[in-house]
Amino acid sequence: MWRNVFVRRLLPHSHSQSNHTQHASTKLGFLIDSKSHAIRSSSSAAASASVDLSSLIRHYGRCYWELSKARLSMLVVATSGTGFVLGSGSAVDIAGLCWTCTGTMMVAASANSLNQVFEISNDAKMKRTRLRPLPSGRISLPHAVTWASSVGLVGTALLAWKANMLTAGLAASNLILYAFVYTPLKQIHPVNTWVGAIVGAIPPLLGWTAAAGQVSLNGMLLPAALYFWQIPHFMALAYLCRNDYAAGGYRMLSLADASGQRTASVALRNCLYLIPLGYLAYDWGLTSGWFCLESSLITLAITASACSFYRDRTTQKARKMFHASLLYLPVFMSGLLFHRLTENQQSLAEEHSEKIVEHSSSSETVAKESESINRKNKSSNSSVGRRARPPVAYASVAPFPFLPAPSYTSP
Repeated sequence: MWRNVFVRRLLPHSHSQSNHTQHASTKLGFLIDSKSHAIRSSSSAAASASVDLSSLIRHYGRCYWELSKARLSMLVVATSGTGFVLGSGSAVDIAGLCWTCTGTMMVAASANSLNQVFEISNDAKMKRTRLRPLPSGRISLPHAVTWASSVGLVGTALLAWKANMLTAGLAASNLILYAFVYTPLKQIHPVNTWVGAIVGAIPPLLGWTAAAGQVSLNGMLLPAALYFWQIPHFMALAYLCRNDYAAGGYRMLSLADASGQRTASVALRNCLYLIPLGYLAYDWGLTSGWFCLESSLITLAITASACSFYRDRTTQKARKMFHASLLYLPVFMSGLLFHRLTENQQSLAEEHSEKIVEHSSSSETVAKESESINRKNKSSNSSVGRRARPPVAYASVAPFPFLPAPSYTSP
């Protein structure tokens, strides 16, 4: 009986303990769930923040890429790098080449960005430009101006620091010419094409001055090629996109040339101007003689496409000329780099030419001496009669002045 009373008294106490334990475990589980939920919430928030940051970086990176017209800027960098290598002489400073290309890329990106800043309304009217960052509203105007100004200043300062002030001055001048002269001129007069050709001709000169530190006659060859090449290239593009340019309000030569005859003639004339450049590169000691042949072949190819466009002014012929112009420039620059002569080779060529000159002058002296000897022989032999001259006597004068003058003995 006492045992039953003890058990009855003990059971409620045990039951209360079990209830307390269950409540504590439930509370602990709730706390753990709350903490895990908080951890999951914080991790998801961090993940969403990282996703937002990466998408933001991709968005503005793409906007900067399009504002800079990165492909066009890389072409500008390629011409500048070619000019640097041509002006380097025997050894190319790789670090200087990299700094020059970086600074040129930044200045070109700034110029192209400012070009789009000034042409927002015009770009919005054209099919091929209406989706650019500014007309489409993907980036604000103050943001684009800040980007263009910053990258332009940094690029110019980099060229002044790592190259020289002449190179930095050329880069700054080209930026101003492109953004503040060429860009507004596109809506005023067709002469903008020729101003744009000057803009495209300066980067290789910029690279040359970065390597050589000065402007020389040899350094003007690649800029001349860039200038004359751009005219048929732009004329083909203006003819192909003449309706788009008319909608955008740009004054191109093709808009006032319904038949396309003036456009085609200008393109053909500037292709002909490219023909002597290969010979000048050899004559000025910049390349070997093989470049004359290669330059002539590719120049005849682009000239043939321009001549075909002149005879049959159709969209198909203009597109062929445009594609030929795209092929001409990389082949021409590659040939310049492949056949370029270093300073040692140029000095050897100069020594060889000097030897040829000395040899020809000595040959002329020998020829004159032989003529004087012949006169003496004629005067001395006039009384005894005329004798036949040996064959070698005739060989000692032109066209074989290199043979020694013969000596005659009296019988």
